[in-house]
Amino acid sequence: MKFLVTGGAGFLGSHLCDYLLKEGHQVICMDNLITGNMANICHLKGNHNFKFVKHNVTEFIEIKEELDFVLHFASPASPIDYLNHPIPTLKVGALGTHKTLGLAEAKAAKYLLASTSEVYGDPLVNPQKESYWGNVNPIGPRGVYDEAKRFAEAMVMAYHRDHGLDTRIVRIFNTYGPRMRLNDGRVVPTFVYQALRDEPLTVFGDGTQTRSFCYVSDLIKGIYKLILSDICQPVNIGNPEELSILEFAKNIDKLTGTKSKIIHHPLPEDDPKVRRPDIASAKELLGWEPEVSLEEGLKTTIDWFRKKLIAHSS
Repeated sequence: MKFLVTGGAGFLGSHLCDYLLKEGHQVICMDNLITGNMANICHLKGNHNFKFVKHNVTEFIEIKEELDFVLHFASPASPIDYLNHPIPTLKVGALGTHKTLGLAEAKAAKYLLASTSEVYGDPLVNPQKESYWGNVNPIGPRGVYDEAKRFAEAMVMAYHRDHGLDTRIVRIFNTYGPRMRLNDGRVVPTFVYQALRDEPLTVFGDGTQTRSFCYVSDLIKGIYKLILSDICQPVNIGNPEELSILEFAKNIDKLTGTKSKIIHHPLPEDDPKVRRPDIASAKELLGWEPEVSLEEGLKTTIDWFRKKLIAHSS
């Protein structure tokens, strides 16, 4: 099959491109590189089944080839990125989703939206089921990302109901692994980067807020299963193993072999207190659940970051 992956030079998008190619598909990777990086896909240069197109998906998309699937992953995804690029984040969630849906309809292609656990906001229930409508502050600083994705989901379902488009929605929970940026701003690269440089680990608030972390290969396998399914309703993909940020910081300290101090900073506005997926739907409908343990995934990720830091310093 032939896939268009928007945001394909990003962390998740590049891993998805790799997986699709491994499965024998053809991939057109589209990215405007606002947060993506050509280094994530440079190893695919020369692959006759892969093509890169630099383009902003908020503008008209012209693809001459036939397409079987449009996978919309384009968007700033870390707080540091969507707070630095609030308007592009809103535009890619609204205009980018509209343009990619229109392309899928014109090509008679199936469509998948990469949504996020952030649609649940600062949840009042834990774990979060797909049926939970969320607790989002639409005018807070994080609202540019949360509401962009909520609007994108609404538009996907409108195209599904009104135009009969064959659609999927994946709600992605915290994911980590190689190719995350050193200055990504999310907790995994931040803690690993600080620990490897023998700097204090910065914990926001008292550290009792919880997260659950899914290794990237597990996430991509879950998304691929969803792509091949006929499920139009949103599906959570993530790891339900929950731990506090303070516990996570101690894990990073242990696995990096450092003895970094932990310092506390004020909690950012609207920072979720809990974040844990209910993956009953993914288990039942897709036969999917994560396989990579946190320790195994973190060791691989830490090794990758260590090599990156050595390369940067040389």
